Amino acid sequence: MKTKRILAAAALLATSGLAMNLAHAQEGIGRTEIQRHDLGSSGREVVQVRVDFAPGAAFGRHTHPGDEIAYVLEGTLEYQVDGKSPVKLKAGDGLFLPAGTVHAARNVGSGNASELATYLVDKGKPIVTNK
Repeated sequence: MKTKRILAAAALLATSGLAMNLAHAQEGIGRTEIQRHDLGSSGREVVQVRVDFAPGAAFGRHTHPGDEIAYVLEGTLEYQVDGKSPVKLKAGDGLFLPAGTVHAARNVGSGNASELATYLVDKGKPIVTNK
């Protein structure tokens, strides 16, 4: 009986992670959650996600319920932040986006691109909200 409960819990966790990836999937975009940890008793957590972009793929306008720190791992990504000029970042570059900032990202290079996105968010809120 205990084994069945453990398997059911594992299946539920795997399904919820898959649902997060599918809910935010856009053509040519892959999202892989790397880690999630509580930030003490503040009701906040840190979440790290690898976002992979196929050539020409774009992640449309969206926000996050907390701050995002993006670090480009490979390729060239263009970020469009509402009210600002587009900015192109290459591997090794980073970008800070305050909570609630409407933005979009797209791969403007000829090959694959990826970023490591670190979110500092309130627990229980969705990581991405499409605009």
